Amino acid sequence: MTNMNTIQENRKRANDYVHEVYELVRKRNPDEKEFLQATREIFDSLRPVFAKHPEYIRNGILERITEPERIISFRVAWEDDKGKVHVNRGFRVQFNSDLGPYKGGIRFHPSVNSSIMKFLAFEQIFKNALTGQPIGAGKGGSDFDPKGKSEREIMRFTQSFMTELSKHIGPDIDVPAGDIGVGKREIGYMFGQYNRLKGGYEAGVFTGKDPNHGGSLGRKEATGYGTVYFVEEMLNEHNLSFKDSTVIVSGSGNVSTYAIEKAQQLGAKVVACSDSSGYIYDKNGIDLNTVKRLKEVEQKRIWEYTKEHPEAEYYDNCSDIWSIPCDIALPCATQNEIDEMAAHILIANGLKALGEGANMPCTIEAIDIFLENGVLFAPAKAANAGGVAVSAMEMSQNSMRLGWTSEEVDERLKTVMSNIYESCKSAAEQYGEPDNLVMGANIAGFLKVADAMVAHGIR
Repeated sequence: MTNMNTIQENRKRANDYVHEVYELVRKRNPDEKEFLQATREIFDSLRPVFAKHPEYIRNGILERITEPERIISFRVAWEDDKGKVHVNRGFRVQFNSDLGPYKGGIRFHPSVNSSIMKFLAFEQIFKNALTGQPIGAGKGGSDFDPKGKSEREIMRFTQSFMTELSKHIGPDIDVPAGDIGVGKREIGYMFGQYNRLKGGYEAGVFTGKDPNHGGSLGRKEATGYGTVYFVEEMLNEHNLSFKDSTVIVSGSGNVSTYAIEKAQQLGAKVVACSDSSGYIYDKNGIDLNTVKRLKEVEQKRIWEYTKEHPEAEYYDNCSDIWSIPCDIALPCATQNEIDEMAAHILIANGLKALGEGANMPCTIEAIDIFLENGVLFAPAKAANAGGVAVSAMEMSQNSMRLGWTSEEVDERLKTVMSNIYESCKSAAEQYGEPDNLVMGANIAGFLKVADAMVAHGIR
C-alpha cells in the first residue's frame, strides 16, 4: 500500500509540475501560438517521465529547456535593383547547447516571426538529440521573401543578413543550414560573406553547401528520403509496405520531391502534390521528372504540370489535397496544414499511415484523432530528422577534410533513421504506450538532453 501511495504521489507531483511550468511558459509567451503549441505537445508526453525521474523536477529541467539560451534579433537593411532601400527582420534562436553546438536551419519567408523561430528551434532540440549526433539546437531566418527577387537582390540581402549573424556563429558555436527559401545558392552567399568577414576559410560553419564547395552529397535528398525510411520501418512493423500503396505528398520543395522519389522507388503510386497556390492530382501517378523540372529548374507553379499531363487535374486550394483517398499521407509543406477536419476526411477515406515530413504539419487535435483511430503516425521530430542527420555528417566530413559518396551517405542515413525508429518504439513501450511514436519520440529525445543538462549543472 505504501508503494502504491508513493507511485500516486509521484504522478500527482509530476502532473502538478508539468501544469505549473506550462502555465509559466504560457504567461511569458502569450502571443506565440506556434511555440505554445510545440511546448504543449511535448509536455503532454512527459508526465510519466517526471513521475519516474523526480530528479528532473529538482533540477528544473522543464523550466530551463523551454527558455532559449539566447535570442538574437536584428535589422537587415538592403538595396534593391532600383536603388530602393528595404528593411527586414533577422532572427537566430540559440535554444540549447547541452549536446553540442547549436544546429538548425535558416528560413526566408514572409511568415517568419519570433514565435515560429522559437517553435522550430524548440522542436530542433529533440529532433537533433534523436539523431545521436553531438549537436545542440537553434533556428534562424528572416521575413524576407526571395520570390520575385533577382539574383543580385538575393545576394545583397543575404550578405547584409550574414554581416550581423556572423558575430554569433562559428564551427564550434552555431552551425546554420538551409530551410524554406534558403538553398545552396543562399548558403553559398552567406558562406562567402562569413569567410570574407572572418578573413579565412571555415568550411564547418555552414551545412547545406554545394557539394562542389564543401557540401555533402545526399543532403538535398536527406529529409525526404529520411521521412520515407522512417515510415518504412513503421510499416514493416505492422506488415504493411509502400509497395502498391496510394500516397499523397503535400508540397513540391526538396522534402516533398525526394519523399516522392523514394516512395516511388519503393513501389508506391504517388498521385498528388502541391505548392502554395494549389495542388495537382494525377490518377496515373505523378511524373516526378516534370515536377523537378518545373520547380527546380524553371521555378514555375505546380499548375503548369497539367499542360504536359492533360489527364492530371489542378485545384486552387492546396489544403484540399487531403480530400483525395490514399493509404499513406506525407505532409511535407508547412506547419499545421492538417487540422481536425482534414484528419477525419483522411480516416474516412481509408488512411493507414501518416509520416510528418514538414515541421509540425499536424495540429495537436489532428494527431489525437489519428492515434485514436489506429492510424500509424510518424511524428516530425523523428521522421523529419534525416536532414539534420546528414547536416551533422557534413560537419564531420568538413572536420576530417573528406568527402563521402552518395551511397555512403545514404547508407548512414538509413542506419540513423532505423536507430531513431527503434529509440522511439522502445521509449513508447517503456512508458506504457506501445505504438505511440509521438510519445516515444518526445521521451527519447528529452531523456538524452535532460541527462546532459543534469550532468552539466545548473546554467
